[in-house]
Amino acid sequence: MATDPSTSRTARPETPHKGARGPLVELEIGPVAHGGHCVARLPADESTDRPGGRVIFVRHTLPGERVRARLTDFADDATFWRADAVEILEASPDRVPSAWPAAGPGGVGGGELAHVALPAQRAWKATVVAEQLQRLAKLERAVVVEAAPGDDERGGLGWRTRIDLVVDDSGRAGMRGIRSHDIRALTDMPLASEAIAELGLFARTWRPGTHLEAIAPAGGQTPMVLVDGVPFAGRSADTRPNARTSVRETMTLGDREYSYRVTADGFWQVHREAPAVLTAAVLAGLGDVDGATVLDLYSGAGLFTLPLADAVGATGEVVSVEGDARAVHDARRNSHDRSNIELHHGEVAKVLAGTLDADSDVVHADFVVLDPPRSGAGRKVVASITELRPERVVYVACDPAALARDVSYLAESGYGLAGLTAYDLFPMTHHVECIAVFER
Repeated sequence: MATDPSTSRTARPETPHKGARGPLVELEIGPVAHGGHCVARLPADESTDRPGGRVIFVRHTLPGERVRARLTDFADDATFWRADAVEILEASPDRVPSAWPAAGPGGVGGGELAHVALPAQRAWKATVVAEQLQRLAKLERAVVVEAAPGDDERGGLGWRTRIDLVVDDSGRAGMRGIRSHDIRALTDMPLASEAIAELGLFARTWRPGTHLEAIAPAGGQTPMVLVDGVPFAGRSADTRPNARTSVRETMTLGDREYSYRVTADGFWQVHREAPAVLTAAVLAGLGDVDGATVLDLYSGAGLFTLPLADAVGATGEVVSVEGDARAVHDARRNSHDRSNIELHHGEVAKVLAGTLDADSDVVHADFVVLDPPRSGAGRKVVASITELRPERVVYVACDPAALARDVSYLAESGYGLAGLTAYDLFPMTHHVECIAVFER
């Protein structure tokens, strides 16, 4: 991939502003940047007094390309501008026909790398992870992003077991545009699993403004559709007191199958292979934990909790912490037959600090597993973890910038990055999942 941005061949627009369909500029595209775009620059002229010219983040392109791009955000006082590549003048060898044209320029979000060959998507994501580690954690690290099982055979499509849709004013299901509240109606969603595709959500009309959620467990259980959060049965909402509100997710790990009850609109890994891929990586990162106490933070419905309980054995203990009440309710059901699991409901930082109640103080952990939200764990949580002085910390990260920031916090407390694996669990998007292992 190209590494140096260069200048545009077109002068700045005469009246830059934000929130309107802007003029076209011709750009030479530079390196990838976190967020699904590449970097380019306008010439250093009256458009800015910044050395090297105005920075533009350009979507729907690749490093080394020459494109004609339409400016989308270009306010005079903006630190940088944004643009969409709408015409490719010189194409990268990594460019392919879009796997999802509706996610192209002016289209919906969620498929910003659909024009990039799968190997190049993974190289793109590896570059971003390495760059964030270098920039935010001052750590040089070679990164390889691995494919999930079956994705190459499927062309990176059909992996989503959950999708969210909104309905436009004409009653058609679709998604919102990038950085926009406008709804773009769709005829299909190529990233969705076959089970979701067979629901026919795009073939019918809905009440305008409706929020649709489709859930199709990878294990083959009958899919569910929620309409504004209410189960949908055939042609109308199912308002019965005993209406189905959860799904059964299964995961096979070696010769063991795990079963989980998950609230239909609760959190579960979206990629059909993600639960097994991530759990196997977490267990490998921990190593031998027989008889140990493992702290499982942001534990959700118990994806890692149950296999960890098996790994620590009868003489060990898993202490899980989750802030979402519904997820904790699910976790209690999923772990009802495990005597070596202790569940805590509450904000992770407060539970670790022992400020919720007398029983919430976590005083010991040999190992820690954490799977925080996209914003990361943050300084307070990292400090609380390192005060426990665990032997090893395994961090599951869905945002490279948040991970890199927390890597620096862990390093301040003497925990170095001992291992890093990355997985492409979101093909056609810029998102990537990392498993980081820290030791003191």
